[in-house]
Amino acid sequence: MSETTRRIMIAAPSSGSGKTVFTCGLLRVLKDMGLEPVSYKCGPDYIDPMFHRQVLEIGSRNLDSYLMSEAQIKHALGMSGTRPAVIEGVMGIYDGSDVSGLSGSSYEIALMCRIPVILCVDARGTGRTLISIIRGILADDTGHLIRGIGLNRISPGFYEKIAPVLTVELADVGFRDVRLLGFMPKADEIAIGSRHLGLMLPGEISDIRDRIAGFARLINAHIDIDAILQIMDEFGENAEKAEGDNSGLDTMRTDTLGAFTPGACTRKPVLAVARDEAFCFYYQDNIEVLEQMGVEVRFFSPIHDEHIPEDADGLLLGGGYPELYLKELAGNSSMLDSVRCAIRGGMPSLAECGGFMYLHKKVYDPDGAGFSMAGIIDGECRYTGHLVRFGYMYIKSCDEPEGPATVIPGIRGHEFHYYESSLNGDACTCAKPNGTEWKEMIADSVSLWGFPHLYYGSNPGFAKAFVNSMQAYEMNR
Repeated sequence: MSETTRRIMIAAPSSGSGKTVFTCGLLRVLKDMGLEPVSYKCGPDYIDPMFHRQVLEIGSRNLDSYLMSEAQIKHALGMSGTRPAVIEGVMGIYDGSDVSGLSGSSYEIALMCRIPVILCVDARGTGRTLISIIRGILADDTGHLIRGIGLNRISPGFYEKIAPVLTVELADVGFRDVRLLGFMPKADEIAIGSRHLGLMLPGEISDIRDRIAGFARLINAHIDIDAILQIMDEFGENAEKAEGDNSGLDTMRTDTLGAFTPGACTRKPVLAVARDEAFCFYYQDNIEVLEQMGVEVRFFSPIHDEHIPEDADGLLLGGGYPELYLKELAGNSSMLDSVRCAIRGGMPSLAECGGFMYLHKKVYDPDGAGFSMAGIIDGECRYTGHLVRFGYMYIKSCDEPEGPATVIPGIRGHEFHYYESSLNGDACTCAKPNGTEWKEMIADSVSLWGFPHLYYGSNPGFAKAFVNSMQAYEMNR
């Protein structure tokens, strides 16, 4: 059997159950075993993949059945090659874009690709009810994919009491092939903190490597790793048969996106991408799409650098936590001048969420203190204390007659922000999967700015149009 389909998904009944701790710990264990694992995160999440990449130095990318086609998901999984893949679920195992079905859920991806699942269940504050929760989730497992259970935040004494009862009861109701793999004891001293947008960033936790090493020690001591590897092997052949021949996916992807042709350009267009503590929310796929189209990506820091790269032909300001670094961003006047001059000089630009906020005249922190930003947008952003337009969305139409926005209808994305702008714009009609519509985003012939995080693979023509704008800028400046 080929090892290319050695995969496991870590899912849970709900957010906050310990999926990230379990996933990071398991990845560290597999890495220490010399198995060279890779990781994936279900859903539109930026932070968990950062833990995998920055702390564990393990390749990570997103899988999202709303943003991505089935072919794109299988292509992404196929990129793991001969290495075992650990996929971290999102929210509850069956939670997705609509409570009436599985669309957008971790389980939909598991079904699509025949991935075995380990259910990570938070046992805090429960007794006998824990068994009922697990039985209910297993009853909805129509694909018989849940093959292991790990109990989290449970005392060794209680685990010894409940383990034999749970094992017998699951067997009695027909779940004999579901293994109880062990438990993770309470360990608040190495827990990962969170804030309004989710987990704290890895760079904000000084001893994060030690904490993840602690997770790995707990997993090694209390979880049956051999059983996990056996589950992965058992599903390998079936996964290969379900996926069939994916050899044409690379060609399909290249043909769809188009390749770079120099033409009259003397060099590859350079895209300046903001990346530091304040701006760090990027889909790896988006960066790769642009690179495949011939763009040279050059990262810079709006906090630490004095100006954007001098040879830049385009600017990408992604999301992140600019609200936590307003003083530093406002204090870097040379960078603000550089961004302001570049955009006003006609440089093509994309700004999403936090990057969109950075272009405003002023941003206020949660305490009401205002900080001057780039001033390209004559508006201000304020903290609302609640999520605004949260969830999946797509762009239905755009009023801008020229530039990248012309081909943007159909592109998918999501919004996840607690701030609101006094000038959201009205260039695009956006909609949620349930049909709710609203106007937002600011667009001109070379730029697009707004709160949505967009997934370029859902409409590669948009990225291509933006690259064309960069090429035109490079030739004419």
